[in-house]
Amino acid sequence: METDKTTLADLSILDTGDDFSVFSKLNLCRTVGGRDKMYENFTNPLNNIEAITGIQQTLQTILQNLQYWPDEISNGSVLMIGKFYYAAIDDIPASPSVISAYGYKYFHKADFSLVEYSVGHAFDFIKGMQKLVKHFITDTTPAPLLNILTSVRDMMQPEQLAIIEKKNKAGDLTIVEQLQLGRFLRHYYKRNMLQLLDMYSQLDAWYGMAMSVKQFGLSFPEFVTENEPMLEAKGLYHILLSTPVDYDIRLDPARNFLFLTGANMAGKSTFIKSVGTAVFLAHIGMGVPAQHMQLSLFDGLLSNINVADNLHKGESYFYNEVQRIKSTVTKISDGRKWLILIDELFKGTNIEDAMKCSSTVIEGFLKIHNSLFILSTHLYEIGEALKKYSNISFNYFETTVTNEQLLFSYQLKNGISNDRLGYLILKNEGVVDMLEKL
Repeated sequence: METDKTTLADLSILDTGDDFSVFSKLNLCRTVGGRDKMYENFTNPLNNIEAITGIQQTLQTILQNLQYWPDEISNGSVLMIGKFYYAAIDDIPASPSVISAYGYKYFHKADFSLVEYSVGHAFDFIKGMQKLVKHFITDTTPAPLLNILTSVRDMMQPEQLAIIEKKNKAGDLTIVEQLQLGRFLRHYYKRNMLQLLDMYSQLDAWYGMAMSVKQFGLSFPEFVTENEPMLEAKGLYHILLSTPVDYDIRLDPARNFLFLTGANMAGKSTFIKSVGTAVFLAHIGMGVPAQHMQLSLFDGLLSNINVADNLHKGESYFYNEVQRIKSTVTKISDGRKWLILIDELFKGTNIEDAMKCSSTVIEGFLKIHNSLFILSTHLYEIGEALKKYSNISFNYFETTVTNEQLLFSYQLKNGISNDRLGYLILKNEGVVDMLEKL
């Protein structure tokens, strides 16, 4: 699924400065390498249902067999193994005997300590990989997981590694066996070991994703093999909120455009981001924050939420809004399936101009039936003229006022809002009183 940096930033998918991201919350990997691989997975959404299903099944397989996931492998072990290959040490005896082994230990103390420590971590790592191969390669192993573990198994065939399977722990190795294994790993197994570390990083990335599914109660979405775009979710919520409110939504070719209204702080932006985040997670094979979700495969996801001006280029806020819409029109004219999310069109110009521009853009988008759109606006007045189009649905977030206090239900309702509560918010925050006292 195609997306861009603007959309990833709008949806807080990846880390941006001090902002807490979806990636940060879901990163439950055990190693730095796993974290890096998971980041790659997040920057490369998948573009076919088979690949997505393969990742879903991989995560489910890991969750079903957590008791076999190797505790032996830690981030410290992985880092130490890498350090072992690039550390400068005196050569390990080629065929160590008891005498030469103890000679190396006492006359090369620092080097022996490094070898002993590194071999211990390498032993734990190989032991853990052997455990994965033993328990996770079955007749029903999903293809992504099977491909990696088959390669792992093939790379752990050297007879010099058989001792690891025979011994329970690294402490059971004699000093001679430690040096024999250390020399083999350092001089003859470096390339294979580095490849194994890289493969484990991907395994750890999937482990982290699987643990996120478990810890946050995510559900795996169902992809439909239809040529037309559709999205239906029950109990959808935003994963970054500590006490989220859930939503139900359905978009399909008959009603592929959602016209969303409501007062400031009523929940429009959160709703839009909830939908975008869930669709994004679905396309990397992750579980989603919803009770149930069914969707078509999307070719692309674009948002227009946090547009900014560019002082360096001398570009105004409105100009950049126009450029973003222009880029969106270019993308969605290619006949593919897109999900387009727009929060408050044309905030950078006056109301009359914004109404005319917004109506023009919306009426243009309504001609496109192979994509889905969610658009929020404060320009309630343009909604009436849009009711003549059969493929647009109107929803709003209701706000009630009791004793001049705003109450937000955060629940989607049918229709168009007519709330105009900006002055009341200004007053409730004490700004009106402050100004009057100037």
